[in-house]
Amino acid sequence: MAKYLLKRILVALVTLIGITVIDYWLMNLAGDPVKMMAGPKANAAALALKAEELGMNQPVIVRYFRWLSAVLHGDLGISYKSYEAVSDMIASHLGPTLALMGTALLVSLAIAVFFGIYSAVHQHTKRDYVIVSLAFFGQSVPGFFLALVLVYVFSIRLGWLPSSGMRQLGTAGSGIQGRYMVLPVLVLALSEAGNNIRYIRSSMLEILNRDYMRTAKGKGIGHFLTIYKHGLRNALIPIITVIGMEIPAMFGGSIIVEEIFSWPGLGLMTMSAVLSRDVPVIMGSCLLSAVVVLVSNLVVDILYALADPTIRLQ
Repeated sequence: MAKYLLKRILVALVTLIGITVIDYWLMNLAGDPVKMMAGPKANAAALALKAEELGMNQPVIVRYFRWLSAVLHGDLGISYKSYEAVSDMIASHLGPTLALMGTALLVSLAIAVFFGIYSAVHQHTKRDYVIVSLAFFGQSVPGFFLALVLVYVFSIRLGWLPSSGMRQLGTAGSGIQGRYMVLPVLVLALSEAGNNIRYIRSSMLEILNRDYMRTAKGKGIGHFLTIYKHGLRNALIPIITVIGMEIPAMFGGSIIVEEIFSWPGLGLMTMSAVLSRDVPVIMGSCLLSAVVVLVSNLVVDILYALADPTIRLQ
């Protein structure tokens, strides 16, 4: 197991270095950040002074290794717009995003696992057709459209739920009020649950047709234990894959959801940085996104090895 983990970690580190090279190269292809910040009316002397101040007057390769060295020491740079440390900005916005993503992930998995297994057990019934149809519908509806529909229905028409922020203005404390999470969590959870139901249903159908499942039923173990102990455990590999894909998808999808609901998380911060051409914040966000994807893949690999010991022995 130790060799298996070491190999996966080394592959993840090499991949992360490659991602930073591509990100930095793409950022430089987007244009000179000094010119974008100064505007079209700035003269050459002002541009040269600003470039020297920001260290942008050196070759790209030099700037990249200087940035990478700073990152390895925990320094993600200073925002060009607010002059705050990028690491502090990410830390202050990370909590709301993790709360939103974590809640949405749990809700999505609860919906997908229950209805995916239920649909597989009741294959070719009206209930199965209804669940599959709703899953296709949830998968097909874009997240931003679903968010706008929910805001119109529950915030504008009915007035039941707030449409922006994470707590009421003027209230004491800095926590998240639960009713402010309902709409953004529903958008993220329903968008992912539709796809996950289909994966889990397909995996369970394959397991239910195995000989050992029929043997377990014949021994009189009981319907619940047969499905959730013997069936679900052997269907874990595809389910783990679904979870691994869902975490990066939610991290990316939260950018749009946070923008629509004015949720003060990393998505809203990233969009503001993109609109203002704040390169250090954009690079910090891209680096964090890459780390999230790699860590989720690493966790999935570990869960694979725990669920199926033959994987780590190969």
